[in-house]
Amino acid sequence: MDWFIQILLGILGGVMLYFGAEFLVKGGVSIALKFKISPLVIGLTLVAFATSAPELVVSVVSSLQGHGDVALGNVTGSNICNIGLILGLSALIAPLPVNRKLLKLDMPLLMASSLLLTLFFWLNQGVNRWQGAVFFAGIIAYTAWSVIASRREGVPESDGGGEVEIKEVNTWLSLLLVVGGLLMLTFGARFFVNCATFIAGKLGVPEAVVALTVVALGTSLPELATSVVAALKHEQDIAVGNVVGSNIFNILCIMGAAPLVKPVTAPGLRFFDFGVMLLFAAALYVMMLCGKKITRAEGALLLVMNCVYTGVLVARAL
Repeated sequence: MDWFIQILLGILGGVMLYFGAEFLVKGGVSIALKFKISPLVIGLTLVAFATSAPELVVSVVSSLQGHGDVALGNVTGSNICNIGLILGLSALIAPLPVNRKLLKLDMPLLMASSLLLTLFFWLNQGVNRWQGAVFFAGIIAYTAWSVIASRREGVPESDGGGEVEIKEVNTWLSLLLVVGGLLMLTFGARFFVNCATFIAGKLGVPEAVVALTVVALGTSLPELATSVVAALKHEQDIAVGNVVGSNIFNILCIMGAAPLVKPVTAPGLRFFDFGVMLLFAAALYVMMLCGKKITRAEGALLLVMNCVYTGVLVARAL
């Protein structure tokens, strides 16, 4: 009976994730246009932060409960999944033009924060309070700078990712769509993760591997749903910005907040996992620099890389 209930809730979670992503994209684009903030910045901040809410909740709660492998493994695995699976799949749906603004600040910041997280893990197998404070200060500065810079520049008709369809939507309705979408994404992800961890637990998979695969995939489902829906609607700036912004948020905010609550130690993780996270970020950066577009072939390559890493994790669990 427990199996039936968990699987049913997992299916319900998947449905909530899809419609939550629909609402969040519609509300986010509308707010972007009304407040003269570009859709790219909305993707990098509001949408990215909203879809990362499950990772934040899971990591903070895991830290409080003393499950450091889950707290840090969730962030590391989600960042890998966001690039390998989500951007790979989105690029297969439609090639993703790269906004040049990403190359000036956001991608260098993602690389720097990924390197810093790797360094912190190498120093003390986790993230302590002062290191978390550094990350948390970083997310505050990044968010403020992104919004201020966007307001100064205004909103172009096309921001590098297809035409933005301007619709007159009531401000309160837009906010309701964002809040409703966030709630559906959060609870949908929770239902799915509970289902996945229940099944994984019954199979006796180690906690670190569960965090890097099942939990990371489950908490990344909001990003997956949001980016895929955005790609289908030709809002490529949101599709790409959502992933890049989510990865920055995962490191700076989640690994800023969780250690402030309780220092995170993850003895079950390996330096190899952080190396893979860096590899995916570097591969994405090179793709952006070389072609100013993430092509379908590059999307397929990211998917293959993600499958290979998942295979390595499965072999580790056996």
